[in-house]
Amino acid sequence: MTLFSRKTTTRLMVATLTFATLMSGAACGSGSSGESSAKSGSITEETINPGTLTIATGDPAYTPYVQDNKPESGKGYEAAVAYAVAEKMGFGKDKVKWIRTSFDAAIAPGTKDFDMNIQQFSITSERRNAVDFTPSYYNSTQALVIHKGSRFASAKSIDQLKDAKIGAMVGSTSYTVAQDKIKKDIQTFNDNATLAQALDTNQIDALVIDTPSAYNIVESKQVKEGSVLGQIKGSEDPEGMGIVLPKDSKLTKAASKAVTDLDKDGTLKKLQQQWLHEYTSTPTLG
Repeated sequence: MTLFSRKTTTRLMVATLTFATLMSGAACGSGSSGESSAKSGSITEETINPGTLTIATGDPAYTPYVQDNKPESGKGYEAAVAYAVAEKMGFGKDKVKWIRTSFDAAIAPGTKDFDMNIQQFSITSERRNAVDFTPSYYNSTQALVIHKGSRFASAKSIDQLKDAKIGAMVGSTSYTVAQDKIKKDIQTFNDNATLAQALDTNQIDALVIDTPSAYNIVESKQVKEGSVLGQIKGSEDPEGMGIVLPKDSKLTKAASKAVTDLDKDGTLKKLQQQWLHEYTSTPTLG
């Protein structure tokens, strides 16, 4: 019994020493590589400029999405959403950098100079071929803006606009809706500022744009004597607006989870009530 106990004790000591040696070697071998791996695996290190999240928006960016064309203030629906998403991803407000891009360049194939881009991009399967999207953070309708003195100012239905010259931004959901719901012959413009100017100078009779932006165009006097004629029936975007990321971005999963979490915890709804509440009662044109 004594001999058996000594053999057992010896085996246990050898096993213990061997395990300790292996663990010591593993610890020595992983001291730097393990820490390096953890660091490189951090989502904050996967950005264009490690540690900083570069977010793009339009130039200019309009209320109610960005107030006073200053996204860095966090005021306006998209500016507020962007900061909320950044925080969920681990970036404080001081770690967010804003830049400007055009709408069409942002969703074109190729390399990007931003980590995320937010400027009312409707999610489509065609665009998914060139860029990544987060889930929707807002599902908007489309509306018509006209001159108050226009012969179309009293229109109550889409049929009454068949003879009107209609404009929309190229490549936008507004353009697609205008073609589908009003007429095929739609004039296109490179950005919303040029679009508003075209209506203001009577190059077109009406423009189509998402409903919140329609009110901003009128309230900011981009179109003098402008008026929101109404929402277009059946124009609510079923896919909604998503944040754009470069194709196959390493940030897409984290950004998507952030938007989903903000939806589930009620943050998106609160921000919509704060910044978009006045645009929900617009008359609808059938």
